[in-house]
Order: sequence, then C-alpha cells, then structure tokens
Amino acid sequence: METLVTSSLKLGIIAGGQLGKMLIQEATKWDIITYVLDNDEQCPAGSIATHFIKGSNLDFEAVYQFGKMVDVLTFEIENINIEALKRLKSEGKRVIPDPEILELIQDKGHQKEFYRRNGLPTAKFQIYESKQAIEEAIQKGNISYPFVQKLRKGGYDGRGVAVISNSSDLHKLLDWASVIEEKVNIFKEISVIAARNRKGEIRTYPVVEMLFDSKANLVDKLICPSSITVEQSEKALYIAGEIIELLNMEGLLAVEFFIDIQGDIIINEVAPRPHNSGHHTIESIITSQFEQHLRAVLNLPLGSTKIKLPSVMVNILGEEGYEGPVVYQGLTESMAIEGVKIHLYGKKITKPYRKMGHVTVLSNTLECALKKAEKVQQLIKVISWKETQ
Repeated sequence: METLVTSSLKLGIIAGGQLGKMLIQEATKWDIITYVLDNDEQCPAGSIATHFIKGSNLDFEAVYQFGKMVDVLTFEIENINIEALKRLKSEGKRVIPDPEILELIQDKGHQKEFYRRNGLPTAKFQIYESKQAIEEAIQKGNISYPFVQKLRKGGYDGRGVAVISNSSDLHKLLDWASVIEEKVNIFKEISVIAARNRKGEIRTYPVVEMLFDSKANLVDKLICPSSITVEQSEKALYIAGEIIELLNMEGLLAVEFFIDIQGDIIINEVAPRPHNSGHHTIESIITSQFEQHLRAVLNLPLGSTKIKLPSVMVNILGEEGYEGPVVYQGLTESMAIEGVKIHLYGKKITKPYRKMGHVTVLSNTLECALKKAEKVQQLIKVISWKETQ
C-alpha cells in the first residue's frame, strides 16, 4: 500500500463541473494540490482548484500537456481525448481509471458487448452504424417495437437516447452509430457505486432507488436505502462488484440498473467516476463517494460504506422558461427544515433543467425524509435575475 504524500502531491482532474468541485473539496482536506482542465473559466471547480488550466478535454495537446503537469490524473467526465490519455500512460503517468477502460465505457456498443461476453444481465441489443441501417432493419422485421436507440458515443443525462414505441415515433431516430435495445418494462431504477483500489480491495455502497423527472429525463429523487427486496439488493451489489473486478479497474464505478416487472436485475449502463446517484453519500454515508474515489485513485484503504441516516437527495434544476444570471428562491425556508443540506454548484447562468445544485435530506426514517424532500422541492426555485427585473 502506498503512502499518501500531502503538500506536494499534484492531482489533475479533467473537466471542472460540480463533480470536480466536490472532489476538490475532499482533496483539500488532505492538503493535495489540485489542477483542473476546462474550457470554461467560470466552471464550478475553477474557483476552488489550486490551479485552473483553460483547455478542451477533447483536444489531444491540451489533455496531454495538462497530464504532464500532475502526478496523478483522473476525470469527472467520459468524453475525453483517449489518445492523449494513452500517450500519457505509455510515458509512465498514472491515469486512473485506466484509459483502456474509459475507451470501452465511452462506447455503449463496446459496453454492451462486454456484458454479453461476460454473461452479465443486460437488455437484448443490436448495433447499427446509421439511421438508414436501422430503418432497413425495421422494414425487414429485424427490429421490433418498442425499442430504445442509444448513440454509441457522446450521450449523457438522457441526451443521445430515443424511445421508439411505434412507427409514428420514427422521426425521433438519431442518425449516428447506435445500440438498439429491446425496451425493458421497468418497475424500478436503481444504482450501485463500487470502488476498487490497485490492491484489489472492493467496497460497494448501499443500493439507491432513482425516481425520474419524465420532462427533464433526469433524476428527480434519490432514495437510500432503497425499497427493493434483500435478494434484489444482494444481486445488484454482487454484479457491481463483479463488473469492477472484471474490468480490473481502479477508481469509482457507478452501475445503473433496471428492475423489470418480473423483478429481474438488468444492467443499464456504467460511469467510471463519481456520479449523481452518489451525492447523498456526502452526509448520509460514513465515507462519501468523493473521498472514496480519492482513496481508490491513490491506492489507499477504502472507507466504510455504512449508512449513518436514511436520506433523500433531490436535484436543484433550472426552472423551465428561465435562462440567464441565476437567482435562487426558497433556500432560507428550506434551511429551516431539520436535516436539510444544500449544495449549490456555483454555476452563474441558469437554463431550463440545468443541474444547479442538490439537496440531501436526512431523517431517522425514510418516510420522514421523503416528506421533507417534497417540501424542499416546493420551496426551492431556480430562476433568472433578468426575469425578475
């Protein structure tokens, strides 16, 4: 096991969104020097990083030169120039998670093939290179309604996904290399975050249940502990641990699952980084996902994932119809509610459904936490300063 060297250790984080910001907040507790690469000088992590470097995560030279500045390189986004990461790794730079793993996960087609190759439960799928090829497969009867189209690369937070229920939805088809999945009859959506260090130690977080906002196609509420059966929970935890082990991965892996109406656990997709489904861990779990990611990246002993209190996490999203300098309403009233923990990401401009922050509500019972969370959702509104004038 390595020794953590503080004050001189340089940690590089590619992309400076809210995940990077919260990762830096943990790193500062250990006196780690932090570097952030982002094109946006106003990015959330930029204001608290030790060093901000302006540059694109997709540009080879920007990523390569950034990586040379630091001792350990990690990321908070999947869409990164892989060739630059591979070059850095070949020169001896520690890039965690490994670029080969990121390359596999970047491509949903490769992801699905990995699950099939290893006998892991996932929805039946086919891969097509274009919209035309999909339309031809439908005409030949090789694709049946309903189905889900997912772009192989670039999709996130519901973007790059089209749900095709019947022929009248064909105008929604996206013209790019895609995975076509049989549509799962979803009963619940859950997530498990797993961590693994170089030594091979693995820790998984308790299963969380995700409730979605259908309009924004984003998580509306995150519930921990989940209401699924013990058997379902044990299976999801086992699969998440198996995936991170099969990948021989160091770092944090978020695994999103469907539970279908028959009660079966089905892998949806994974993300090799801290994840929206783990924000509650900051207050409700002994070791937050961000501290755990650092522990895994630096090959330190992994922390406890025991629940301190039941929790409900709600995203703070920009209100529909507002775009411009941000104004928050209802924060004071929400803070008056016992157990409410508010996190604002520091984004200066709000847009409809943009993630502007999150709130974790803690209580002795999940029922009580849910009631308080619903009250918070009624109170907090994210609007634009321009619209208030």
